[in-house]
Amino acid sequence: MPGRQGAILRVPLAIRIAVPPPEEALLPDSQARALASAMADALQAQEVPALATDAPLPLDWRLAIVAEASGALVQPRFALFDADGRPQGAVQAPPVPARAWAEAAPQTLAAVANQGANRVAQMLLTIQAARAAATPQALASGPPRIRFIPVRRAPGDGNTALTNRMREFLGNRGYVAQDTADGAAFAVTADVAVVPGTPGNDRVEIQWIVSRRDGYELGRVVQLNEVPRGRLNGLWGDVAYVAAEQAAGGVETIIRNASEGQQGGGAAPSR
Repeated sequence: MPGRQGAILRVPLAIRIAVPPPEEALLPDSQARALASAMADALQAQEVPALATDAPLPLDWRLAIVAEASGALVQPRFALFDADGRPQGAVQAPPVPARAWAEAAPQTLAAVANQGANRVAQMLLTIQAARAAATPQALASGPPRIRFIPVRRAPGDGNTALTNRMREFLGNRGYVAQDTADGAAFAVTADVAVVPGTPGNDRVEIQWIVSRRDGYELGRVVQLNEVPRGRLNGLWGDVAYVAAEQAAGGVETIIRNASEGQQGGGAAPSR
């Protein structure tokens, strides 16, 4: 894996994650404990030190599991807190049919744990990068969090590649990119369009859209380029890496300008 986060992957985490039995997961106690154990096992498989326990040690970080019913589906969510109880980020696993969640078969809990552990591990890498880039003042309150909505409409593996690379570069700039809105003052997403360009080429337009918590759009980072026709129908590779690296600076500038405006007490811009 290229970039700074690839190096971070080779550095063992200096923390342990305690996973208490969830009290708000819509499960009886025995299944809640089974889910906590499955989550700890799945994190260990991701080389993240973790333990299912009712009594976290003083320096343990804590992973809280919550499940919310929505019609015929149940949405599992995972929120991470540091040893002082400060929220560090939150992710969610794909929703589960309500009937399957109520039955809580071991294979269902294991699947949820594996999906959640993969996202928690990715979030931990982002948190590590963000903490390494943060100022001492920022560390005191935890790195700023951004809700990152996955990239849309890119051909090939562009949606996944652009999403993963932008999470990496936001982390390198001191931000934690998370799935949910919990504690996030800003949101970032991207829209991709690939259309015919000059003869033999495709024109690629990526718009990184930054919005405020109340939904007001703060700005966009627009990237335009041409690539050989069909180049992006498969793996994006270095194209995603370079695009995200360049766009991250623009996203940071938009967020910093908005934050400075709020600190200065300026009025919110009119729609």
